[in-house]
Amino acid sequence: MPAPPATLSTVPAEEALPCPAPFFHSDSDSVRFWVQVHGLPVGATISRATLHYRFCPQQAGDQPLATYLAHAAEVDSAVRRRVLGGSIEPVMLREHDLLPVPVPSGSQTPGA
Repeated sequence: MPAPPATLSTVPAEEALPCPAPFFHSDSDSVRFWVQVHGLPVGATISRATLHYRFCPQQAGDQPLATYLAHAAEVDSAVRRRVLGGSIEPVMLREHDLLPVPVPSGSQTPGA
């Protein structure tokens, strides 16, 4: 496993800094949130559109903050992957940063 980037130090778990609560920022139409990476909070954003198209494309009137909270583990993992890959704060997640939606076994793909 590669070492963390030189600019990101590792903080012992008992000294980890708390993350602020996530919130919806209406001016940018995105959810702003923080993720613990090596014991430090790293700021990140994800747009309403990315949350909608990735997690609830069939719904109308979905709420971005509620959608983020329901899928925080997956979204936070994407931030960690980006930071460990060298991205710096603030991390702006896009659709391609999130893992593809798993296709249930037994489902047929179009054209199959």
